[in-house]
Amino acid sequence: MSLISLRTPLGRFRWRFSRLGLKLFLIILSVNVAISTGAFLAVSYSIDRGFLEYLNQAQERRATLLADSLVTRWQPRQSWAWLERSPERWPMVVRHALGQEHRERPSPLGEAQDFVLRDADERFVIPPHNASESNWHWLTLRSDDEEIGELGFRPPQQVMERMENRFLERQQRNLMIIVLSLGVASFLLAGGLSWWLGRRTRALATATQRLTEGDYHSRLPERGRDELSLLARDFNVLAASLEASRNARARWVSDTAHELRTPLAVLRGEIEAMQDGIRPLNQESLGSLGQEVDQLERLVADLRLLSQSDAGALDIQLAPMNLSDALAGRLEDAERWLNDSDMSLTRQIAPDMMIRGDAQRLRQLWDNLMDNSCAYTSAPGSLDVTLTQDGNEAVVSWQDSAPGVPDSELARLTERLYRVEGSRNRSSGGSGLGLSIASALVHAHGGSLSASHSTLGGLCWTLRFPLLNTDN
Repeated sequence: MSLISLRTPLGRFRWRFSRLGLKLFLIILSVNVAISTGAFLAVSYSIDRGFLEYLNQAQERRATLLADSLVTRWQPRQSWAWLERSPERWPMVVRHALGQEHRERPSPLGEAQDFVLRDADERFVIPPHNASESNWHWLTLRSDDEEIGELGFRPPQQVMERMENRFLERQQRNLMIIVLSLGVASFLLAGGLSWWLGRRTRALATATQRLTEGDYHSRLPERGRDELSLLARDFNVLAASLEASRNARARWVSDTAHELRTPLAVLRGEIEAMQDGIRPLNQESLGSLGQEVDQLERLVADLRLLSQSDAGALDIQLAPMNLSDALAGRLEDAERWLNDSDMSLTRQIAPDMMIRGDAQRLRQLWDNLMDNSCAYTSAPGSLDVTLTQDGNEAVVSWQDSAPGVPDSELARLTERLYRVEGSRNRSSGGSGLGLSIASALVHAHGGSLSASHSTLGGLCWTLRFPLLNTDN
């Protein structure tokens, strides 16, 4: 049946049955055998019945031709004596009447022994070869409305009994050969197809089992353009995604531990210094400890927010709000702080952009973007914020000045705990979660966040939010 060859670690092959291939083999073979058997029975029945009907019509037609010829021969003689005295002429009369006098081999349906002749007194002029035969079909011979005799012809069933070895058995034998050939072809087709399909499905099942066991390196060969090839391609994409997710999770855990280790190490060092008397236990020292605790709390809060976003449980209350007013108000509040950070602010806000949003979460979004711009922009810097409408979306463009980032780094800026190596990398400060949180907040509002190069020389963040009502 359908066997699958699997190479063991020692290089030997181990053969296993494919249940799907076996089922497919049996189904295809059974259907083909049933169809072949049905076709054989139907054709045999059709040949049997059709041939019998053909014989009946042919025999009646030949009997009519022979009857017309006999009447024509009787009329000048007005008697059957010429035939009764010379019965050996009967085969020639029959062959001439049926137009078979020039054939080397007469038709088996027109042999002289299939016909007998009686006169008007029902006395045999040409008797049957077998005196016991009585099952004849009779055709009355008339000349000028006078009955001159009867022509008897053998019924088709009796002719068929004599001819079955000549025709029917030959046709049935040929049909049987055809059916057997179809059976062999069906066997080979079912075996080949089930082996091919079973081998591919077994490979898929084996790779899937390895995937469930945590082996994300499993890949399937992608051959052809059929559905199985598409399934193999999708499987490979899934395996690659799971492998990337596992690596990202491992990197995420490692980076989180690293981020937590730094403030904890500082806390532990300062506490030990106080315990050893190196640092005095006063308000300044306690304030330093408080700052480290605050940093830990912010980091833990950021991690919690991202985990809630991943689980789809982010605490966000969406309601109709004016995005223009919210953005303009936050920029106005932060303008003095930005000036103190040696960063100039320009803004162009289109009025009355209504969206469904959470004012508190949007304020957190603007703060994260401003923190990122301030932290990674060389002084003196500049920030340009615009809000426009594009179809059914409100588009926020957030651009800062140099330095920028390489093209290869743009897509990774929102990865968690990711910092660009180079001009936009700080040795101190943020946890590397601000942009990840910004991306999560934008997506929680049904929008999108993308990074590109700014015309000011730095980064350009494009935020898109679906408008609540495009008519307003």
